[in-house]
This record gives sequence, C-alpha cells and structure tokens, in this order.
Amino acid sequence: MREPQIPEPLQPTSAEQIDAPEMSAGEQESQRQYCIFRAGRERFCLAVLDVEEVVDWPSVTRMPLAPSFLMGIFNLRGSIVPIVDIAFTEGRRPDLPPRHVVVACLNDSDGVRVGIAADEVFGTFSTSEPLILADAPRDVPHCCGMLRHEDRLALTLDLKRLVEAFPVPVI
Repeated sequence: MREPQIPEPLQPTSAEQIDAPEMSAGEQESQRQYCIFRAGRERFCLAVLDVEEVVDWPSVTRMPLAPSFLMGIFNLRGSIVPIVDIAFTEGRRPDLPPRHVVVACLNDSDGVRVGIAADEVFGTFSTSEPLILADAPRDVPHCCGMLRHEDRLALTLDLKRLVEAFPVPVI
C-alpha cells in the first residue's frame, strides 16, 4: 500500500505579483486604480480607495418626497445606504432598473456612505496616465477629470463633490 504524498506548502503570492510585470518603485507609486462602471450612457470611474464594495441590485425602499436623483435606500448588513442615480438627467428607462450598486465611503471624519446606481461594472483599471482635465465637462460638478479606458473616455468622480452635488441625508 502506497503512502499518500504530502504536497509542498505554497509560497504566498499576491495578485499583483502574478499579473503585473516587474516595475521599479517609482512606477508602482504612480499607478492609480479605478473602479470603472456605466450609469446610463456614460462611463464613470471612482478611485478604488473610495469604493467599499459593489453589490447586486438590492431591495430598495423608496423615500417619500425625495429628490429625483435619490432612488431610495437599502440595508447593507445593518447599515442604511442611500442610492443616488447620477444618470438621472438622461431619463433612465423605468423598465430597465440598474443591475449594481457601487457603495462608496467618504473617508473623512463623518464616514458618509453612498450607493451609486450602476448599469454595468467593468471592474478595476490601473493606470499611470494623468487625468484629462482640459476636456472635462464643466457642467458636471462631481466630475474632476476624464480617464481613457479601452477605446472610450470615463468621467472621473470626486466623491466629496458627488456628495455635495447630490446631498443625501445621513441616515
């Protein structure tokens, strides 16, 4: 009877070591990561450090007398999170609700959490390219620039500006 073979222990490896080519310390510092998603017809990106998580569309409770951009609130593990629709100006079709919520947290003393309605989440994107500031739309107050993602441009969101542009009560 053969003795069972004991496999050798694996060495810990991070995802960056597997996917990323060898980079110098200067190149690694300049890399920024964004969560890329689509809301309505526009692509948006939010710094990964601002994103808490992405969840499938939950059971949403509508709020009476709420502003048009506030889709409602939902319970995320005992915490009430308001959902804003940043694509409400395009007139979202009522028969096509969003599929995901990008939950973001403003990392200041208040720790304000907000959910952003997203039709599609593309994933994360790393880049060392600077934001395109010159062509950023001036009429979108929560946009701080644009980022080239694949063959399209994505509006880069500033979470602090977004919370100011879409004031939701802290629940």
